[in-house]
This record gives sequence, C-alpha cells and structure tokens, in this order.
Amino acid sequence: MYVVAPRHDGEAHLSELAGVAGEPVRTLVSGDLTAVVGSVPLDVFGEQPLRRNFEDLDWLEATARAHDAVVSAMVRRGPTVPLRLATVFHDDNRVRALLDERRADFDAALELVRGRTEWGVRGYGDRAALTAAVAEAEAADKAMTPGAAYLARRRAQLSAQETIEREAAERAEEIHARLVYHAAAGRRQPLTDPAVSGRRDWMVLNGTYLVDDDRTDDFTATVTTLGAEFPGIRLELTGPWPPYSFAGVQRGPT
Repeated sequence: MYVVAPRHDGEAHLSELAGVAGEPVRTLVSGDLTAVVGSVPLDVFGEQPLRRNFEDLDWLEATARAHDAVVSAMVRRGPTVPLRLATVFHDDNRVRALLDERRADFDAALELVRGRTEWGVRGYGDRAALTAAVAEAEAADKAMTPGAAYLARRRAQLSAQETIEREAAERAEEIHARLVYHAAAGRRQPLTDPAVSGRRDWMVLNGTYLVDDDRTDDFTATVTTLGAEFPGIRLELTGPWPPYSFAGVQRGPT
C-alpha cells in the first residue's frame, strides 16, 4: 500500500507507474477515499523475508526509490497521505477496512497536508566555531583593558569547551522554534547515526517542516537568515518531499 488520497475518477494517471515489485499499481475505493496499492509476492514482502531484505542495502534503496516514485506521482495530483515503505495487507478487503476504520484520521491528515509540502532542515555543528562564538558572546559586554579582555576571552573559551554540547542543543532548539513559526507544523526527528548517513559531521538538528506552498520563499529565506545568525551551525535545506512526517495514521501490516 502506497498512499491514501481523496477519491479520484479513473486510474488513467496510474497506467505508467510500476510499484516496488514492478507490479502495476491500482486503486481501492471506500467512500470518498482512495488507496493506491499493488499486489506483491509474499516470498519477498512477507514479514520474515522483509526482515532479511531490509538488511540488503542495495535492495532497500531500490525498493524505497520505487515506493517514493508512486508516492511522488500522487502528491503531484493533490493532497496525499503517504504510507511507510512495505505497508503490506493480505487482501483488498483489509485495505478497505483500514479506510473505513481510520476515515476520520485520514480526512484530518489530508486536510493538514492540503496545499502544503514537507521540507527538511538539518543542522551541523562546528565545535571550534561554536566555542569561539560562545566565548565572544560572553566577553562582548565587558569593558576592560586589552590584557584583561584577552584573559576574559581565554576563560570564556575554556568554559565554552566544557558546555559546548548544551550550547549547541540550545541553539538548535531556538532554530527549530523559529522555523516552526514559519511553517504549518514542524517536528524534530532523531539525529541520524553517522554509521547510517555515512557522514562524520556533528548533527545537532534534524527537523521536518510542513510549509504552505505559497510561503516556500519565506521559509527558505528564514533558513538562510538563521544560518547566518548562528555561527558554528551550518544549516542544510532539503526538499520538497511528500509529507511522510505528517501522515500521522500509520499502522502495521496486517
């Protein structure tokens, strides 16, 4: 199962799409909701085979790309609630039962994402630059002789080195709060393990934000402004993405 969307007439827009197993995708309708699904082999997508396949990074990457291609195609047509990769139901009736049971949740999620797109902002800390910035801020307001000012800066640097983790967390929280102000919704995600990301950078913020499509320029400008305002923290903007972080109606396979 790929997405839930408002009911659409016909399936012509799906005719050129292939799913995660190369299967043609199709729709299942219940009331005013449509689920986009595909039939996949259980010897690949059953519970036990999936556990093994998720350890195969090449398979996982190719499957995730195929899943996202279907989701992205639906997002381009209108409000869409994407389901997580490998959400598997054993038959069509169980999909329709999900639509019926969670109708209010799907309706609320569709209303939330309507006219909006997900963006990601990641913040990476530079320990040396952060230490210098914190020390500079602590010593800035003190009127003293050049020699005393130098000693004050050195003491501030030593203090900042001891508290740099806390300082980075506080700055990341302020950046997140200000980004949420410019978005319809925002969430802080778990920081990515370098072993997974392949990056050795010190991640201090991993945020996702649901932004009105007509306020995209304002949001991206805010990211640029915050990047300049907080020395020692480098911000990376990613997107636009389907609103995976804001679906809010996920349920395990059944």
